[in-house]
Amino acid sequence: MDPAATLKLLADPTRLAIMLLLATEKELCVCELVAALDESQPKISRHLRLLKDARLICDRRQGQWMFYAWAQELPDWAAQLLDNLRLQYQPQTWQQMARVEQMPSRPERCC
Repeated sequence: MDPAATLKLLADPTRLAIMLLLATEKELCVCELVAALDESQPKISRHLRLLKDARLICDRRQGQWMFYAWAQELPDWAAQLLDNLRLQYQPQTWQQMARVEQMPSRPERCC
């Protein structure tokens, strides 16, 4: 994974926010990311596709829900960078997660 390409990808505020939310919650579905970021589903899906193509995230299907998490092969340097950024952006991430908590029907997880 090329560090310059990864940093360029994470320079987008929406993609960075997705990665920071996944650092906090470990796994979120598309609808939770839509609620957290107050963006359209197509926009979130487009950003998720870019992150997945770069092998920064992985996905799994559970029934009708598609869940996303950090990729297991995420390099240590990238994980450390995102963990440090998560602390910097913590108030913003908490606000975003508060929107998720207010969702009328959050998907259930099996694990």
